[in-house]
Order: sequence, then structure tokens, then C-alpha cells
Amino acid sequence: MRLLLVLPFLLSPLAIAGEHEHEHAHAHASLDRHEHGVAALDVALEGATLELELRSPAANLLGFEHAPRSAEERQRLARLQEQLGRPQALFALPAAADCRLTGQQLDSPLFAATDHAHAHDEHGGSHSDISVHYRFACRAPAALDGLDAAPLFRAFPATTRLQVQLIGPHGQQGGELRAGASRLAL
Repeated sequence: MRLLLVLPFLLSPLAIAGEHEHEHAHAHASLDRHEHGVAALDVALEGATLELELRSPAANLLGFEHAPRSAEERQRLARLQEQLGRPQALFALPAAADCRLTGQQLDSPLFAATDHAHAHDEHGGSHSDISVHYRFACRAPAALDGLDAAPLFRAFPATTRLQVQLIGPHGQQGGELRAGASRLAL
């Protein structure tokens, strides 16, 4: 069982009340709330295994949320998939921890979309989210004292806040990261 599957249940008392957030019931949504500029990061560290799950409105990462409509939008989507495929370029981990990526999964209706695939676009009100799950094996987990999301904020400047939930060796915690305060202590 993936450690991140239980994280929302364990941390529900730590949930941060949303500011001007709205609920939406989009069938493909991966976030409980959809607020542009805000993404969610779940972090779980158990033994030598580190798992990260990033969930974000597509607008934060792409600048749009509809199925790609032009060659330029298809190229932007392909570049995004490449960027998300390199988590070490988005999250700085201590080199001494010697963490190696052992698995990843990218999920969004946009990744499978064609020009006609997303029927909601015809009605103009759709929201698309992107979810990415990473698993790392760390050879020296004791050296894994934190992670820095500064590279993510630089790569995706439309992302202004990360709402974080963490289960680690020091217990559970919730919080928020921003470009100017992007380090999470594990």
C-alpha cells in the first residue's frame, strides 16, 4: 500500500482552511479544491522511502486548463511532461541522502487529450488538474533533513503557494511553502 494513500486521512485535522477557495466537482479533478496559484504537496518519509505527490491546477503549470488547441499548446504540454519527469530539477534534496528516483506517475486528462477529447472545453467552464507521484529510495535517509521547492517555484512562477502535508520521522505536520520560504524540514 502506498504511504501517500493514507496521508490525507491522517492529516485531516491539520487541514488548512481555504482562503477564497471553491469546491468543484469536475470528474477528472485530482484536487479537493481548485485555486489558481495554489498547489498541494504530500510528503511521506518512511525508512529509506520518500514519496512526494504534487497536485496542481493545470493553469499553474501550463497557463491553460483546456485540451491543447494549437501546436504551441501541444508543445507546452509536451515540455511540461518532460519537466515533471525530472523531479530532481523541481525538488532539491540533500545530496548526502543519496536519493534515487524509483518510480513516478503523471496523471491528468490533458496528457491523453486530443483536440476533441475534452468535451467540457466546448462548454467553457472546465478545470483540469495535474497530479504527479514520485517515489525515491534514499541510501542515507538520516541525511534527508529537508527538501527545497525553490526550483519548482522558479520553473512554475504561476504557482505561488504549496499547501504541504507531511508524515515523517518526527510525526505529522501541515504547512505552506512559498517562493521566499520554500524549504520543508523533514
